[in-house]
Amino acid sequence: MSMQSAASPTIRLNPPKRGSLKHIPGDEGWPIVGKTLQVLADPKGHVEGNAAKYGLIYRTHLFGETSIVLLGPEANELALFDQAKLFSSTHGWDIILGRLFPRGLMLLDFDEHRLHRRALSVAFKSGPMKSYLAQLDRGIARRVAQWKAKPGEMLVYPAMKQLTLDLAATSFLGADIGPEVDEIIRAFVDMIAAAVAVVRRPLPGTQMGRGVAGRKRIVAYFSEQIPIRRANGGDDLFSQLCQATHEDGALLSNQDIIDHMSFLIMAAHDTLTSSLTSFVGELAAHPEWQQKLRDEVASLGLDAGAAIGFDQLDAMPLTEMAFKEALRIKPPVPSMPRRAVRDFSFKGFGIPGGTLIGINPLFTHHMPEIWPEPDRFDPLRFTEEAQRGRHRFAWVPFGGGAHMCLGLHFAYMQAKCFARHFLQNLDVSLQPGYRAEWQMWPIPKPRDGLRVQVKPA
Repeated sequence: MSMQSAASPTIRLNPPKRGSLKHIPGDEGWPIVGKTLQVLADPKGHVEGNAAKYGLIYRTHLFGETSIVLLGPEANELALFDQAKLFSSTHGWDIILGRLFPRGLMLLDFDEHRLHRRALSVAFKSGPMKSYLAQLDRGIARRVAQWKAKPGEMLVYPAMKQLTLDLAATSFLGADIGPEVDEIIRAFVDMIAAAVAVVRRPLPGTQMGRGVAGRKRIVAYFSEQIPIRRANGGDDLFSQLCQATHEDGALLSNQDIIDHMSFLIMAAHDTLTSSLTSFVGELAAHPEWQQKLRDEVASLGLDAGAAIGFDQLDAMPLTEMAFKEALRIKPPVPSMPRRAVRDFSFKGFGIPGGTLIGINPLFTHHMPEIWPEPDRFDPLRFTEEAQRGRHRFAWVPFGGGAHMCLGLHFAYMQAKCFARHFLQNLDVSLQPGYRAEWQMWPIPKPRDGLRVQVKPA
């Protein structure tokens, strides 16, 4: 199939007519703003309160539009697995990401998405992944050594943010990016901040204005570099994409590479910063699990200066379970939008095409009938035996179905590499009585940066 025949048709999905969703229970709140402020203030409490009042499907009004929230594993399977191709990811995410990260993989649908995903998958095969691991290992080791040299209080979130930016620059763009690296990283930071800005127009002095300027800088940089990377090759993700081809042997277009690189760096940086922060926070709060993972790292038999091998990552099952449990408690993407491309029904309610819907991993991950004592940190929820009887869409931090995160194995690799260096060198703890407050939407982050105490292990 050629890319021309696979291109997504221009689907015009208008919201349903006013009043056509009134048969679905719910509360749309105030005119214009609806329930937006309540969701921003307490997304978990808001969705749980609505579920208790209305059930697993309810009507609300967010960001200027009436929408329907579908809750629980069955809703996740309906929207994410989407066997009937009922839902557009493009028209769900576009309002948030479309201006700054247009035509990223998550913003493509159906056959076009499948073909682009297949072309991009070459960058996540074992050969390139081993090269990324070598870069990650060196970068993490350097950063952990800096933390070890300054024991005492540490703010986890800004530390993880800087770490993931450093790692994205080397493993995604290459170790030899040169003096432009700071400018490129600054452009990405501005784009990421603008994606969730309240003011959505690129007015001077606004986050969106800075984000649009950042995108122009990124487009110029990638446009200049693509012919160089195609001629010279390389082990970094950018160079891999410059060599990637579609099924018919055609190289990805320059614009495709620009759009995919912009989106992949955004997705990897922001979500991994959140995930590693919550992971460290849970280890600090649960010293018994911190020690179990430290013992697992010690069992690898790696000297302090030795690089971890790709195959050794499989020998860290407890670390993987603890990371998964951190993602359960604070999923890096707590809600996921879609737009119905045609009429469908759920839980006995008919929902017209064009309706904006949302599913909510944060809610599903805290359903007590699936996860007893859902706020308790317990990595043993992810043993093979514990997972056997659980709905396959009960845990969805990486999405699912055709849009399952392409970089999930990269995320596991980075988390295990991080855990190896962090636990081999540092002990992390919380001050007595300290409890961080978290902003849970759009991506979880501690409001105070998450204050911990670190000392040499």
